Amino acid sequence: MSQMDVAKYRIALFPGTFDPFTIGHESLVRRGLSLVDEIVIAIGVNEAKKSFFPLDQRLSMIRGLYENEPRVRVESYDCLTIEFAQKVGAQYILRGIRSVMDFEYEKTIADMNRAISGIETFVLFTEPALTHVSSSHVRELLRYGHDVSGFIPKGIELKKIKSSKK
Repeated sequence: MSQMDVAKYRIALFPGTFDPFTIGHESLVRRGLSLVDEIVIAIGVNEAKKSFFPLDQRLSMIRGLYENEPRVRVESYDCLTIEFAQKVGAQYILRGIRSVMDFEYEKTIADMNRAISGIETFVLFTEPALTHVSSSHVRELLRYGHDVSGFIPKGIELKKIKSSKK
């Protein structure tokens, strides 16, 4: 790649806990790839939050899903999101919005991130058919033994998810 091409190469960081990664997340990645050259799916590690799935399992599931998509990388981080964005060379942060409540929350964080780092956030509205899908709802269904195959991308092995049920 020439110096000019490198300057134009657009990377977006898509941060979250992805506990688990849902069809809503998958939709955002697919649609985001039409806007940037590469997306780094960044699993944030927050020791204060108890996760349903271990970090290594979330990394493995999402990496497996995108193993044939060279424009998607999957990493984890335990620092400020903007610090990790800078580390991976991301010029943008990708976020999804399902509701007005999501908008208020995401706008505040986007404004703070831009003030601190200059990194822009772009948001994609959730597709109407997916507004009810959230990781927390999927975890709740799993806790009670319900089938979640309609909410999880087809490439993620459901056996792994079911075996993690508590």
